[in-house]
Amino acid sequence: MTTKGERVADWFDGRLGIHTLGKRYLRKVFPDHWSFLLGEICLYSFVVLILTGVWLTLFFHPSMNEVTYHGSYTPLNGVRMSEAYASTLDISFDVRGGLLIRQLHHWAALVFVAGMLTHMMRHFFTGSFRKPREINWLFGWSLLFLGLFEGLFGYSLPDDLLSGTGLRFVDGALLSVPIVGTYLSMFLLGGEFPGDDIVPRLYSLHILVIPGIMAALIVAHILLVVYHKHTQFAGPGRTERNVVGAPFMPVYMAKAGGFFFLVFGVLTLISAVATINPVWSYGPFRADQVSTGAQPDWYLGFAEGLVRIMPGWEITLWGHTLVLGVLIPIVVFPLLLVFIGVYPFLEARITGDKREHHLLDRPRNRPVRTAIGAAWISLYLILLAGGGNDIVATRLHLSINTVTWAVRIGMSVVPAVVFVVTRRICLGLQLRDRELVVHGRETGVIKRLPHGEYVEVHQPLDQARLHTLTAHERPGEFVERERVSLDPPRRTPSGSGPSSS
Repeated sequence: MTTKGERVADWFDGRLGIHTLGKRYLRKVFPDHWSFLLGEICLYSFVVLILTGVWLTLFFHPSMNEVTYHGSYTPLNGVRMSEAYASTLDISFDVRGGLLIRQLHHWAALVFVAGMLTHMMRHFFTGSFRKPREINWLFGWSLLFLGLFEGLFGYSLPDDLLSGTGLRFVDGALLSVPIVGTYLSMFLLGGEFPGDDIVPRLYSLHILVIPGIMAALIVAHILLVVYHKHTQFAGPGRTERNVVGAPFMPVYMAKAGGFFFLVFGVLTLISAVATINPVWSYGPFRADQVSTGAQPDWYLGFAEGLVRIMPGWEITLWGHTLVLGVLIPIVVFPLLLVFIGVYPFLEARITGDKREHHLLDRPRNRPVRTAIGAAWISLYLILLAGGGNDIVATRLHLSINTVTWAVRIGMSVVPAVVFVVTRRICLGLQLRDRELVVHGRETGVIKRLPHGEYVEVHQPLDQARLHTLTAHERPGEFVERERVSLDPPRRTPSGSGPSSS
């Protein structure tokens, strides 16, 4: 005789197919590697953002109407400010736990973007974006792109002097767009800068439009991961047709649940001890003032760096002035991101590789791709330093012109140097791997031969290690340019062939 619980389960299964779905997906295998936790950090940070964001909406007033502040923060009592700024002060000082939640929301945003960028670079360097995962790569790239603007809109909402300075920067970028720049500015601000509608409009984008799109992309991203199955690093028993790891239920679910609370706990601890965005120190926004040392959050620092290092060029065409000092940076800014977004298609086209790939590459085995990624990161960091040229100059007691010129030269020279050096390092690591395969591991034991020669004893590698080191295609440039004289190999590395990178 069936129990009541079984009958309820049968009722739902007959209408939703829960048992069928569970039987198929609850035992799905997940590879066990620390780098896969990067994606989980992104997901859990997003969950924290949603939870804290919903809480903050209960107390924040997205209005630019002026009020006189009378609250717990005495230094600003009697000061005229917007309702948005006043409610931010109330959340920070008068709402129980408000400051902790505010800071938890901001720290989670920083970790979310950092996690996405790191997660994306892990996919880039290991080649997991290859067929059939190009669309999923674009979903992840879109999440990163949206996350940049979501963060910008979020820290602009309090209407403090720092965020107002950032919005003036945005307004200047919009005004530099030929023909339609003034229309874009008026549409966003609702009038001349700073306008009356900017905070309500950013609020709608920040809590509704962009989070909704991002949530849909995350769901699609996860569904495609399930559909295509997980990638995995090469190793014994791992092929293009299987996945080696632990099942989703109960092993992976237990690990994921524990890791979620670990991420939540670490973010809460950071928020409790490290102040971030102290808006009370900046004061309310005033159009005739600007905060000293104004810096955006780190993920948009490279965009500001492009503007700061750009000469103040202007040209006049047909009676219209083009401010190239701003226009060129706002064109280059998305192009840097678009290059990473379309790279999978560029690599597939250049190499002619149309095969499906479910095994990941070791970065050293794809020297050109690894060098391109390292060069892109170096350019990002150089521009990030340019975005804080005033801070760098102040801290290091240098001329700001010296720092600016160093960044200008560095953005042209450093990526090229990083590309060459990274590629040579990758080839050197491949030579080291080949020597390990041929001669084995050094033991430090010195043996004297009968004729008097001293040699070091090498221990052959185990089969698992040999498989890991040889289960890849050897790049053509490595085969052709190899100059190191080694003994003839005692075994042929599996999968040797021309490079696809």
